[in-house]
Amino acid sequence: MNELFDIYNIIFLALAVFIIFRLRSVLGKRTGNERPPFDPYSKPEQRRDQAGRDQAGNGDNVVSLPGAGRDDISGDHGEGGSVVIDKMAPAGTALNEALKQILSADRTFEPEEFVQGAKAAYEMIVMSFAEGDRKTLKQLLSKEVYDGFVAAIEEREARGETIDSTFVGIDKAEIVEAALKNDVAQVTVKVQSQLISATRDKDGNVVDGDPNKVAEVVDVWTFARDTSSRDPNWKLVATESAE
Repeated sequence: MNELFDIYNIIFLALAVFIIFRLRSVLGKRTGNERPPFDPYSKPEQRRDQAGRDQAGNGDNVVSLPGAGRDDISGDHGEGGSVVIDKMAPAGTALNEALKQILSADRTFEPEEFVQGAKAAYEMIVMSFAEGDRKTLKQLLSKEVYDGFVAAIEEREARGETIDSTFVGIDKAEIVEAALKNDVAQVTVKVQSQLISATRDKDGNVVDGDPNKVAEVVDVWTFARDTSSRDPNWKLVATESAE
């Protein structure tokens, strides 16, 4: 009887190890269907609400890039924002003045959180382009930039090419330019990232990039938002490679 009990114990232990291994292998993979990161510009209670919607399956599948249009204007971060701006850009510089102009138009603008949101958006856009995810791109890009991205995706698909891409991470991201014109705020961010990318033809042959090499990528992206609008989203309006 004890021998039989020991055998069952061994069987159940083996099954448990197998199930745990399978769960870890699935949860640790990027499948392309993961929910995007939460909006880093939302308040803690808004983040909890979003998490609840995600768990219930009722939330939007696309993250809102850097939001500012909050209803509670009483949450004024102007003074604190000015202090942060002085740390990010020396007082008296064009960047410092431009960021303070944006802050004066949108008292909830928080430069440090904007950079975090821009980093999250950068990864989403890069991976969405590689995967041909037009739905996500449309939410994050201006019409002009979106049309350009879609044209490139369609050309790639017409050739039967696919992109294998792994986003390694972002080494550095910083605001390098800013402007406020006719209530439209523009913030330019320089992003230094690491990416593994390879383009394959219809036969699976690598025609561009290297699937085994981490490439250093430097991009300069400009995001814009109409501060007079209730739409809280910033969208990518211009891209430039710094290399």
